[in-house]
Amino acid sequence: MKIKIITLLLMGVVSTISFAQNNDTMTEFDHTFAHVVYFWFKNPENQADRATFEASLKKFLDNSQYAKTKFIGKPPKAIRDVVDDSFTYSLILSFESAEDQAAYQVEPPHLVFIEECKDLWEKVIVYDSEGI
Repeated sequence: MKIKIITLLLMGVVSTISFAQNNDTMTEFDHTFAHVVYFWFKNPENQADRATFEASLKKFLDNSQYAKTKFIGKPPKAIRDVVDDSFTYSLILSFESAEDQAAYQVEPPHLVFIEECKDLWEKVIVYDSEGI
């Protein structure tokens, strides 16, 4: 019984946190163009690096005129072999067009973020997709 209550409480907290991020930083997902970025940090356990990254990324996203959906994530502990949880952070953005995504690449807030954080990561992988 205690396990069920704890599980329900945790689910409520996770739902509240997820809703808060959705409410603050996400709009309706635009299916035209998706930009998914995975970051692997040099020192993933360094809390100062994480705080720097999160603050800079949030500042950048708050000031981007092109990114619509704005989701910042951390990997959950993988429980299936097909799930890769080796990254430090993920970023999922959507855009109204490929042209907006191209403009986002050179907008000043994005360039400032890269300059502030590029020394924190050892690897970045980007997956871009156009909706069907």
